[in-house]
Amino acid sequence: MAKTSLARREKEMILVPKRMFLTKGVGQHKYQLKSFEQALRKAGVAQQNLVQVSSILPPKCRIISRNNGLKKLIPGGICYCVLARSDTNEHGRLIASSIGIAVPRDQSKWGYISEVHGYGMNMQEAADMSEDLAAGMLGTTLGLEVDPDKAWSEKEQVYKSSGLIIRTSNVTQTARGQRDLWTTVVSIAMFLFD
Repeated sequence: MAKTSLARREKEMILVPKRMFLTKGVGQHKYQLKSFEQALRKAGVAQQNLVQVSSILPPKCRIISRNNGLKKLIPGGICYCVLARSDTNEHGRLIASSIGIAVPRDQSKWGYISEVHGYGMNMQEAADMSEDLAAGMLGTTLGLEVDPDKAWSEKEQVYKSSGLIIRTSNVTQTARGQRDLWTTVVSIAMFLFD
């Protein structure tokens, strides 16, 4: 009985998400913290205790819709996520956050999630950069070497035609700073364990 109990506890200590969803938001307020909290509200996750993790999409982790993912959250729950965040209090300054995902064809392998936080990038530039980063990280683990100086659209074709990467995607949020306010943008990959 003691061996079974110990084995069960050890197994429970390994946290491997089964599902993931993407969300984003923008917030504005005179205080930076409140601006961040409002961005989390727009993303639908302000009621969670977020724990930031690095950028691996676990093998066999299903990507579900934002609506289905938000329904699974319990207020106050500890949630693991990959978070991209950018803040400004400069009027007119363009900020961007983006999460990129690269999913391998072989579901027994892991994928990659990238975070982009930046200034002066429009939505398309941030989205392309986040997908490029995720695909590049996955590609090198699969043995694909692609010229880093090529445009994302060219690299994307190489990755997808290899048959090793099934898809890339992103969630991106941009905004411009407003006078006398903090502006925060967030893009989030939220993990679920059930």
